Amino acid sequence: MDPLIGDGTSLREFRLDDLEAYLAIVGDDRVTNWLSFDSRDRAAAQKALGNLVERAQHEDRPDYLLAVTRPDDDRMVGFVRLGPTGVQAAHLGYAIAADHWGHGYATDACRTMLRFAFETLDLHRVSAAIGPENLASIAVVKRLGFTYEGRIRHHVFTNGGWRDSLLYSLLADEWAGRE
Repeated sequence: MDPLIGDGTSLREFRLDDLEAYLAIVGDDRVTNWLSFDSRDRAAAQKALGNLVERAQHEDRPDYLLAVTRPDDDRMVGFVRLGPTGVQAAHLGYAIAADHWGHGYATDACRTMLRFAFETLDLHRVSAAIGPENLASIAVVKRLGFTYEGRIRHHVFTNGGWRDSLLYSLLADEWAGRE
């Protein structure tokens, strides 16, 4: 798949040489505290990255999990995922390395992935489930026009306990009105 180009980010396939940057995300408690899995050590990150690279090469790939880079630098600063959840529907997930928070990378990467979702994949609905305390991530989806739908109780088991999620969604006609 060719890279997807946004205003402030590019989205590309993962590569095996992304290990250090990938580990800086999935091995950092500051980041995984907000995700649906606990921090991973180097061995687990290396195995997961190998699986991601292999999985993306399938013609009937199960999802689109792409590395987020800056336009002027091919090093990964985060990732964004679009995973199918039903007929013409997908779930959006994303993470940015803590050292790169606050630069708008999540918003731009998600906007770029949404353009791909609605304009290329012809999806009808994209949802996002976010921990209630993750105010920065909630701000990202609100900025992109998502609508709050409700609370999913005990949705994710992470960091030793159950966590609720707040569900947000964006429909194709809402996206068309924004772009």
